[in-house]
Amino acid sequence: MAVNRYHGATMASTLDPAAVAVRTRGCCVPIERPMETAEADALAAVFRALADPTRVQMLRMLRDAAVPICVCDFTATFAQSQPTISHHLAKLRDAGFVRSQKRGIWSFHSLRADMPGACERALTLLG
Repeated sequence: MAVNRYHGATMASTLDPAAVAVRTRGCCVPIERPMETAEADALAAVFRALADPTRVQMLRMLRDAAVPICVCDFTATFAQSQPTISHHLAKLRDAGFVRSQKRGIWSFHSLRADMPGACERALTLLG
């Protein structure tokens, strides 16, 4: 018998540990094997790069640009500081979207022709 601490009443214990069913893992629904860790890591990097509205806008601008875009043009467009714009571009570069080249004191940015497939597929979502 168990005692209810709040009311002092006694009640029969209905939980028999031997009667509790043991659940077998992975028996409810057949699922596909998870993707390879390296592939999941690369895809997560793409999602992290797209997690900021400014970076999404920058990607669309780069996609539509006929020539590489100067960091100064991004700074003027978004009214953000040059270090902030450079941070955004670094995130896009690290994910595999963007390549950069230095011309004098300015850096110019364009989409990589050899970007990973996950990046190419993500660009199709930009409309």
